[in-house]
Amino acid sequence: MHSSEQNHARENAKTNRKVTLACIMLAMFMAAIEATIVATAIPSIVGDLGGFSKFSWVFSAFLLAQAVTIPIYGKLADLYGRKPIFSFGVIVFLIGSLLCGLAQNMNMLILFRLIQGVGAGAVQPIATTIVGDIFDISERARIQGYLSSVWGVSSIIGPALGAFFVQYVRWSWIFWINIPIGLFSMIGIWFFLKETVHTQEHKIDYLGSALIFISISALMVIFIQAGTVWPMTSAPILILSGIAIFGILLFVLQEKRAIEPIMPLWIWKHSLILVSNLATLTTGVVIIGLSSFLPTYIQGVMNKTPLIAGFALAFMSMGWVVAATFSGRIMFKYGFRNIVIVGSIWALIGSMFFVTLRPDKGWLWAGAGSAIIGIGMGLARTVFIVGIQNSVDWKMRGVATASNMFMNILGNTMGAALLGGILNLKLLNFLRSSGKGGGLQLDVINILLDPVKRGALPQSELKLLTSGLALSLHNVFWGLLIFSVLSFGLAIFFPKTVNQN
Repeated sequence: MHSSEQNHARENAKTNRKVTLACIMLAMFMAAIEATIVATAIPSIVGDLGGFSKFSWVFSAFLLAQAVTIPIYGKLADLYGRKPIFSFGVIVFLIGSLLCGLAQNMNMLILFRLIQGVGAGAVQPIATTIVGDIFDISERARIQGYLSSVWGVSSIIGPALGAFFVQYVRWSWIFWINIPIGLFSMIGIWFFLKETVHTQEHKIDYLGSALIFISISALMVIFIQAGTVWPMTSAPILILSGIAIFGILLFVLQEKRAIEPIMPLWIWKHSLILVSNLATLTTGVVIIGLSSFLPTYIQGVMNKTPLIAGFALAFMSMGWVVAATFSGRIMFKYGFRNIVIVGSIWALIGSMFFVTLRPDKGWLWAGAGSAIIGIGMGLARTVFIVGIQNSVDWKMRGVATASNMFMNILGNTMGAALLGGILNLKLLNFLRSSGKGGGLQLDVINILLDPVKRGALPQSELKLLTSGLALSLHNVFWGLLIFSVLSFGLAIFFPKTVNQN
């Protein structure tokens, strides 16, 4: 056993592991229920605040802030300890949640979601890292299964709670519900997790963080705006493309020279971490594509309630928790690589449900596809986390875990922007090419997502808008299938053996 492992084993004797795990699960629940409730309620929020053309920014702003801050928090947690960084993240997250509920228009909501994302970057990766600290190798897979069970609970509570707030109270409560949960989690971690951190001089890679923020932001604007607001070959798109490419090159150079890089380049030389992180990126696109756009299809095209939309999406979480628990029990028996490949096949099959989705097939068809994708994610994603944590020493476990979380959020961020851009482009082209819709703009879809305004639409216009939204979302679902194919291709290259530390 490494000396660092021995030191932390002694500290674990003073840690109340049961209470700490309960608080970690509470933090995970906050993150999980946030995803379920927001995804379900977004169509209703758009119907209230307007701004359908900015739809994907509500997800992208939150995810961008997470993507940029996760590597920083991972490094800070290794240097300063888990507790103070986790607590800071929770506080910022709760401030953002409070402000989101007070938003008066879509621009305000996007800004406050950015603040919320800055805090969220600390919650899940550090919670997962703490699990790696206080439980040994033989326990980690089982505990990861417990953490995954949180998603199952939230998948049942989230849609019902979100629908209740949207339909009977106000959508603001989907954000405010985080406040008591976050406070309880933070207080518990602070009092019941014992850790000793040796202080030292630190060099935080702020330049690297700024470069990756600028690069990803430029790419997101390109994905969302190209072809709708600006022509594909216009000056803004070309300039932003140059900024993105140049920024990524500078980021790589910065990481080579930084004393304490936010994303150490050695990580990408480790075959298991490389494949796991790339596959996490591609599956992240699939997850956000389903979470962001399935509720809009069910509410806007099928004309179902937020509750039905939430439950159709919740099937993914239910499938995920069952498969993750199962994966934790069998990965050591059947081999990490085999479980990853089987999981990617399940996700591929589930994606096929959505390219064949039509309004007349009903929401249960969408729910079945969600469940199958969830099973695939539960199998593969659990292996990725356990494999990464088992293959590095304690002192690098935080940054290695954070690298995987970073790639997940990066996949979510790029996926929300890319698929949102596809939706906007296809819908705008449909409206322009239609004789009746030539004068309509993207934000006219706000009407479809507001039950009262929808009911006042003439049948001809209702049919036109519904057809346009269905066709555009169909293209988004093809995007899910393509990224599922890429995920399967990466799974083939997963190492056959996993080193254990």
